[in-house]
Amino acid sequence: MFNRRNFLKLSAASAAVATISKSALAKNIATPVAPNLPVVISTWDFGIPANKEAWRILKDGGRALDAVEAGVKIPEADMSNHTVGRAGYPDRDGHVTLDACIMDENGNCGSVAAMENIAHPITVARLVMEKTPHVMLVGEGATQFAIEQGIKKEKLLTPESEKAWKEWLKTAKYSPVMNIENAQHKPGNQYNHDTIGMLAIDAKGNISGACTTSGMAFKLHGRVGDSPIIGAGLYIDNEVGGATSTGVGEEVIRNVGSFLVVELMRQGMSPEEACKEAVHRIIRKKPETAKQIQVGFLAINKKGEYGAYAIQDGFSFAVCDTQKQDLLIKGKSFYK
Repeated sequence: MFNRRNFLKLSAASAAVATISKSALAKNIATPVAPNLPVVISTWDFGIPANKEAWRILKDGGRALDAVEAGVKIPEADMSNHTVGRAGYPDRDGHVTLDACIMDENGNCGSVAAMENIAHPITVARLVMEKTPHVMLVGEGATQFAIEQGIKKEKLLTPESEKAWKEWLKTAKYSPVMNIENAQHKPGNQYNHDTIGMLAIDAKGNISGACTTSGMAFKLHGRVGDSPIIGAGLYIDNEVGGATSTGVGEEVIRNVGSFLVVELMRQGMSPEEACKEAVHRIIRKKPETAKQIQVGFLAINKKGEYGAYAIQDGFSFAVCDTQKQDLLIKGKSFYK
């Protein structure tokens, strides 16, 4: 039976709960986090030196956003790294084009794609986030914006990369080779393609991420993969966690992979379980294609728990926290 007095009591209690919830949100009260925070994780073995640079900021209480930008700039500047940054292999027409994106704990994000003649795309991506009302700038517009922000324009095609490109031209086909990534990290393979994706949680429990690449070697001019696309190559939700990807970007884009991983964690999956399900969706949709390509996901949740999963064997990720500084972990995979 309806009781007006009880109804009023219930309404008052509900209003009090709502007021408390709003107050908590206004104060940005952090979810309890694991004692090993801060923590930074990143894709592949070149994530180890990248993590160490990020750790220099995190260990002193710095912001995760600053850490991930500084961290991924290390492989961007590495002249022996032909898959990220200034020494990246060119596209089929000899242009070195770079892609990157960055995302902070507040959902702010910035991105550049197919940008030429600028060595550190991650810094330009952050400037897009902080200095413009936009999320993504591409091509000549991205380069122009970078120069306007005081960044030096420079030639990125190195003699070594140019030599590899000219060697490739001898047998090149018109269509890009989509299974290049299946040979990642095999000695002697000069045309493999990796991305560095980095995720960090700072001492305050806030999450940020960065992703940067020179893209698929000898790709069609103008091709853009998943790395600079928010929700594909990178996604952060400060209430849940973050995810990033590596591999053939076309398949990651088709499945909005990093966003999918974060949403699966929101539903209660662990980081590894979420990465595994995202990989399985790619395989279920295109089983024959999946046999020929590599895609890997890396994720971290709000507690500081992390995990990864890939289509092919060979994917690894680096971890740095208060307990370990240079840990490299072999990710699990569907195909062994």
